[in-house]
Amino acid sequence: LIRMHLERKYGVDFDAGLSPSERGIAWAYEKMCDEHLYWCVVIDRWMDEANFRAGPVRFFDRVPAPIRPFAISITRRQLRKTLHAQGLGRHSPSELLSLVERDFQSIADHLGDKPYFMGDRPSSADATIFPFVAGALCEIFIAPSRNAAERHANLVAYRDRMMREFYPA
Repeated sequence: LIRMHLERKYGVDFDAGLSPSERGIAWAYEKMCDEHLYWCVVIDRWMDEANFRAGPVRFFDRVPAPIRPFAISITRRQLRKTLHAQGLGRHSPSELLSLVERDFQSIADHLGDKPYFMGDRPSSADATIFPFVAGALCEIFIAPSRNAAERHANLVAYRDRMMREFYPA
């Protein structure tokens, strides 16, 4: 929705130069990340105790200490219900690993040796896919999604290249 707002408000086409077929491919990968890979990473970060303590627990720092444990418990319980309703929360760890591996394999296969996901220029797909790749490769989390992404040298190189280009500091 942010993308659509920016395109409308500023008359920008983030996919200028892409064919209709390429636009469809980019959209499908964006939605795979938004609607599938996202939830796999949520499971890795919020349901695994060590990963939760390494990151998401910090969201509760401003909650008063006496009620913080209750807020954390309620939030994680609600998230488990959401994951179950979404569907991925119904899978075993090995099934989730297979799914996340397939997502990253698909991304790595399409990226190939191109500098950007759809070719020689950044597109909307990079604005979605790069954060998912970079987030999965975050070194503070020991997670199946990280392991799955690390198996693809081109994804690590993509993350590094995008960081140098768009976040040099």
